[in-house]
Amino acid sequence: MKVRLGIIGFGGMGKWHSENAPGAGVEITAVCDIEEEKREEARKRGLRVYDTADELLADPEVNTVILTVPNYLHKEMCLKACGAGKNVIAEKPAAMSVAELDEMEQACKNAGVLFTVHQNRRWDRDMRIAKKAYDDGLLGNIFTIESKLHSGNGYMHEWHIYKKYGGGMMYDWGVHLIDQILFMMPGVKVKSVYADIKNVLHEEVDDYFKILLKMENGITVHIELSTYILDYQPRWLVCGDKGTLMVKNFGCEGHLLRTGQFLEKLPPQITETVAGPTRQFAPLPPGGIVSEPLPEVETDWKDFYRNVADAIEGKAEPLIQISEVRRVLALMEAAWKSAESGTAVLFE
Repeated sequence: MKVRLGIIGFGGMGKWHSENAPGAGVEITAVCDIEEEKREEARKRGLRVYDTADELLADPEVNTVILTVPNYLHKEMCLKACGAGKNVIAEKPAAMSVAELDEMEQACKNAGVLFTVHQNRRWDRDMRIAKKAYDDGLLGNIFTIESKLHSGNGYMHEWHIYKKYGGGMMYDWGVHLIDQILFMMPGVKVKSVYADIKNVLHEEVDDYFKILLKMENGITVHIELSTYILDYQPRWLVCGDKGTLMVKNFGCEGHLLRTGQFLEKLPPQITETVAGPTRQFAPLPPGGIVSEPLPEVETDWKDFYRNVADAIEGKAEPLIQISEVRRVLALMEAAWKSAESGTAVLFE
């Protein structure tokens, strides 16, 4: 069955889907938005346009909808869509809470329609490089992973600055960064969560968070995001007992570093440095560290849409399972609980 997509909400992500989904064979059948300016832009793109979601959901040619409305509307739109017999793709976060997600999932099951979530960051090349290092054991026994996203742009815009609409960076990007870690280590339990969540520049919503996850496999995960750190740090740092992998940015600049000789063969004497006398942190001699290129990976965001088409036809399971989405939301709720109490929260 060809995916004939209706886009509910023609803001930034609605436009993005209208431009990218057709490359995977998806037909953009119709869009709707409550704002005339956005409807006019859709008309200029040659799209069928409706004023309301109810009108779009009455269109018999639409068999699947994607919800690209503000976060607080996802549950309402999902229930309407599945009630109209449409398959449902929710933008992330799928819901404002685990309880909302459970209600949405049950409604879609009762209606006999597909329900999945557009977690497109699972196809990010930078994350796939870090995942390959983990999967292939390129770094030996990994003991820590850092996933950081920093920006100097500062202020958010539009509905994202309001709590009642589901704004804030935890909902906007935290859901991605947490999902990437859980996707990287499938089946590995999260033992505990510690989080510090701040409003640095914004009055109502978070724009900084630091989350520490203690994984059952012994890895400590450090996730950090800020809209106002002006000197960016590496996007990924993955450290094992056989090497260190650094991915600097979304452009995937970086390297894999290894020691050029066994550490025990280094001279044992204390070295005088600008920081004073030290043995363990003295500069390594030439050749002490060797650099290798990052591993190669193949990835394509359009695979999400291709999988949706296969899932609707019963040829494949959805790559984004609602049980996985639920786990991410539960971990986000644990992070908020930790930040409020100032203590770590046991998770799984």
